[in-house]
Amino acid sequence: MSWPDLIPEFSSWIGEVRGRVIPNQPLSEITWFRVGGPAQLFYQPADEADLVFFLKHLPPEIRLTVIGLGSNLLIRDGGLDGVVIRMSAKGFGGIEVLDGHRLRVGTALPDVKVATAAAEAGIDGLTFYRGIPGGIGGALYMNAGCYGTETRQRMVELRAVTREGEIVTLSNADMGYLYRKSNGPRGAVFTSAVYEGFAGEPTDILSRMREITEKRESSQPTKAKTGGSTFKNPEGHSSWRLIDEAGGRGLTFGGAQMSELHANFLLNLGEADAFEVETLGEMVRQKVRDKHGIELKWEIRRMGHFVPGREVREFMDGAPFTGMV
Repeated sequence: MSWPDLIPEFSSWIGEVRGRVIPNQPLSEITWFRVGGPAQLFYQPADEADLVFFLKHLPPEIRLTVIGLGSNLLIRDGGLDGVVIRMSAKGFGGIEVLDGHRLRVGTALPDVKVATAAAEAGIDGLTFYRGIPGGIGGALYMNAGCYGTETRQRMVELRAVTREGEIVTLSNADMGYLYRKSNGPRGAVFTSAVYEGFAGEPTDILSRMREITEKRESSQPTKAKTGGSTFKNPEGHSSWRLIDEAGGRGLTFGGAQMSELHANFLLNLGEADAFEVETLGEMVRQKVRDKHGIELKWEIRRMGHFVPGREVREFMDGAPFTGMV
């Protein structure tokens, strides 16, 4: 499917935008699942000033969605209406070492590059980012974490542009972090963040990072088309164990499969669409609820519109989802 072209509606100002503006950009090309419909208008700002200009002129009634590297994201087959923003590495990929064991990093950076830069600068406390296959923008939004450390424990402040095009600085408290979520101002686009660690020996930090890499590659399907960890861990439980005990390991639907290596990873085996991936996730949620009486919550961020006739039902027995999630 395709969306009506928005560019003619923005003709009075869109020519002054310096970033990339593409109508009906297929989002399957930039998500790790390799599924999903098109963005009505895809925008990659050239830099922060370009982003400010764009947001100041974007009509308030136009839906705005920000996506990161696409690692922890499932976009439905109908795609996304309105504007989809993805930060460019050129404009938002900088790293600056600051005093006090701090780093200022751009939100387009992959987590692993931040972990490596911190290690090389003798800043400890950010090694956990080596185990998260995503970008800093997404990590800030969802309070990403692993191996006992979360983003909220290291983030000092972040810089953002509001939906109205104003630059603001947000503190850790402003973000209202909880487990795998934040409650910062709606519509704000993150551009950079300051992290604080503590003194460490670069060789020791890099050695621990190699251990994280080896552990991750031996226990997770890192080379597959996947969105990473699929469901949040319920309090006192591990999602992978609940799924395994409910018979979900290796379960398939169409071209989608729950990994046989790690039961909490959803895979696109090759030609799956978003409907098949999300349906399999709901089948697994139903199995876990039936077996354990526990309702798993999605950790993967799902968004977009269903293709008519291919709506996914929650737990396979509820009313179909509608619109955006």
